[in-house]
Amino acid sequence: KLEGLKTIAVTTNGINLSRLLPRLKEAGLNGINISLDTLIPAKFEFIVRRKGTNLSFKATVLIPARMCLLYLQVNCVVMRGLNEDELLDFVDFTKDLPLDVRFIEYMPFDGKDSCSEILHGVE
Repeated sequence: KLEGLKTIAVTTNGINLSRLLPRLKEAGLNGINISLDTLIPAKFEFIVRRKGTNLSFKATVLIPARMCLLYLQVNCVVMRGLNEDELLDFVDFTKDLPLDVRFIEYMPFDGKDSCSEILHGVE
């Protein structure tokens, strides 16, 4: 209820979204970014280090039907050797759903480019 606030959005892997969705909607949620880097259950469990692929799929498919949102987007980080072979599958999976898919470049963090190191010495 902040004056001028037009959008309240969350980014999630979708695992708990179905359970939390009604309360989030009541709080004013009108946009969701779902992080989903693979459509293959074993890869999903490897990436997020927990089970839950079916819940993410369920959230991705059911949210448009259950809620009137300003936007729904699926973010897929493309990783060489892990999921680059699934890009067309993602397009096919989402082509008839009222959402956008955004393919994001994988940018590994090795600790050498932290903000403190980048800003070190900057006056």
